[in-house]
Amino acid sequence: MEDLLRVGVIANTHGIRGEVKVYPTTEDPKRFLDLKEVILDTGKEKLPLGIEHVRFFKNLVILKFKGINNINDIEKYKGKDLLVTREDAIPLEEGEFFIADLLDLDVYEEDGEKLGVLTDVLQTGANDVYVVTRDSDKKEILIPAIDDCILEISPEEHKIVVHLLEGLVD
Repeated sequence: MEDLLRVGVIANTHGIRGEVKVYPTTEDPKRFLDLKEVILDTGKEKLPLGIEHVRFFKNLVILKFKGINNINDIEKYKGKDLLVTREDAIPLEEGEFFIADLLDLDVYEEDGEKLGVLTDVLQTGANDVYVVTRDSDKKEILIPAIDDCILEISPEEHKIVVHLLEGLVD
């Protein structure tokens, strides 16, 4: 399991005083109001950044970090991930999982035959869709994350058990 979870990506700078536009990758962008700090993944290191100010513009979050007061100090981090620790993550309801905990889990059909590996989760308006890459031919299968299809999710056992509805696999 990942210890750090992505909550956003720095999309661009905003103004000249060190603010950034962040594309939120969390279900509830308003959660930034409760965060005191995030961790910037620079690719080489992970830097804790205190949050000084939060505001919202369209589908973006505008953040001002403590100690960063100039566009030149933050511009180099465009495209970089903002992370939080599990302790700062939104508490999950029963039966909910972080996407990071589902990726790379083995996917089995209900008869016990291994289908492949969960390689991505597409977030649609109605429900998530699990992208499973088949072991046999490396083709992708799209499985809706609904009760009729997803029978069991067990990150501890590193597996997901699915029921394939007719037409999901060619």
